[in-house]
Amino acid sequence: MASPVVVTHCGAGSTLEIVDAAETAGRAALSALDGGGRALDAVTNAIVVLEDDERTNAGTGSRLRIDGRAQMDASIMTEDLESGAVAAIEGVRNPILVARKVMETPHVLLVGADAVAFARRMGFQSHNPVTAAAKVRWKESLDRIRRGDLPPHARKWRDFRDLAGTVGAVARDSRGHFCAGSSTGGTAFMMPGRVGDTPIVGAGIYCGSAGAVSVTGHGEEIIRRVLSKSVYDLMARGRRTQAACDEGLRLFKKTIPIGIIAVGKDGAGEACNRKMAWWTNAP
Repeated sequence: MASPVVVTHCGAGSTLEIVDAAETAGRAALSALDGGGRALDAVTNAIVVLEDDERTNAGTGSRLRIDGRAQMDASIMTEDLESGAVAAIEGVRNPILVARKVMETPHVLLVGADAVAFARRMGFQSHNPVTAAAKVRWKESLDRIRRGDLPPHARKWRDFRDLAGTVGAVARDSRGHFCAGSSTGGTAFMMPGRVGDTPIVGAGIYCGSAGAVSVTGHGEEIIRRVLSKSVYDLMARGRRTQAACDEGLRLFKKTIPIGIIAVGKDGAGEACNRKMAWWTNAP
């Protein structure tokens, strides 16, 4: 029997003031592992806690697109390569629960209005995730656009490197099975319909028999480097989990915010080039 391991995070750039959210989520995950529970349930529990915490950029409290809407992404994946994800979904409380329900269908990813329709058919009630704090951040973003306080051509990321935010969790259960999950409201200055790395298998998350990986940071750069799969492949080739996380981080310039959490057969790993609220029960 393996020792259960959980790692959670509140996003690259998240302040250590909300590390309690990561710990609360981690302990919710561990409670699911009591008595031989599954890694899938542990990760689900953790991310629901993080989505419900208005201080995180996921679920309730998500950042708003430039048109004032909250469009959220989430994904979950197990070691047998089963996965489910939603992108640009609106009007639900816990996108991770909808993503898990997608896992039960023949598909991997549902998007936009059709993802919302699927959620309603599955019994998920309408919920407004927009908070007063999210509206303040949105108005600040619009003011910067109006002032021209942005570089030309899509506003190069180096000028907004501290505005990322995603939540994530990885777990290993007592049977040695793995799961990875992630959820996000996106980032500042998003066009409606923008999809980042979070719901894309191999980019935002990856899971297999060697372990589970979940990442956070600048989504477009993460997608270009297929980051989660890159870290996982290192683990699959025998690299220690922490070393694989460190090597994944070195793929990026320090101006690009990136955070990585992972769990493998040898334990947990974490690497981030920003402050990041995270927690693990591993030694």
